[in-house]
Amino acid sequence: MFANTMKTGLLMFGLVALFTAIGGLLGNQTGALIGLLIAGGMSFYSYWFSDTATIKAYNGIEVTAASNPRLYGIVQKLAQRANLPMPKVYIVPERQPNAFATGRNPQHSAVACTAGLLEIMDDNELAGVLGHELGHIQHRDILISTIAATFAGAIANIARFLPYASNNNSRDRKNNNIALAILLSTLAPIAASIIQMTISRRREFMADRAGAEFSGNPLYLRNALYKLEDYSRNVTMSRQHQNPAYSHMFIVNPLAGLSKFQDLFRTHPATEDRIRELEKMARQENLL
Repeated sequence: MFANTMKTGLLMFGLVALFTAIGGLLGNQTGALIGLLIAGGMSFYSYWFSDTATIKAYNGIEVTAASNPRLYGIVQKLAQRANLPMPKVYIVPERQPNAFATGRNPQHSAVACTAGLLEIMDDNELAGVLGHELGHIQHRDILISTIAATFAGAIANIARFLPYASNNNSRDRKNNNIALAILLSTLAPIAASIIQMTISRRREFMADRAGAEFSGNPLYLRNALYKLEDYSRNVTMSRQHQNPAYSHMFIVNPLAGLSKFQDLFRTHPATEDRIRELEKMARQENLL
């Protein structure tokens, strides 16, 4: 876990360094500041209201111990094991099996799973999936992903101005820099997105480990991932919920069956890599 945290920190540093370098190419820092403020404002809103906005976007229906004792009871037991406040629990009316967590901190958090997930998972597998989501809450991954999104968005914003920017008023300097500026304005947002997605993948491995610990057995989540990988490619999200902006939040990519370029810009680790790490944990605990 420490190694993954260090790698996440280095990747975050890479985003900051990339942002700083691009800002420097603008000569004065006004354009960079504007880009950061725009991205920061949007990210702050999505972070502060994430526990309601995301649930609303997916038409989540809140459940209680009375309305769905199975789901509520599993989350309650996992939250106690993780020493976390009880999050709100929602069901998303989708056939595709999937789940996500949201909320700006453990005190304002929610977990949601689709109706399809409840249909295909036994209690142990469901515990593995929901433990993974509680891992995101414990690690405050919404905050980390919001910071990453802020810098990635700011880089994309200021990169648009690079072809028109110059370090001084010299026409010759402008002519010399224009090709480099155009190239960077194209490549910088791509580089920022790749760094952002790499951070997301690292956090998924950490949440997998947490899910294995909270549920009590790494094989619970491993078995669930086998099912999720199969179903997510054959059962698609309904059209109104096919939003790439939210895809990184789910335990498996909800758009996996829709994109031919998912491996290039995937926000999740390859499922086989996640399964391999969980099986390694199981062997260390003499469970496999």
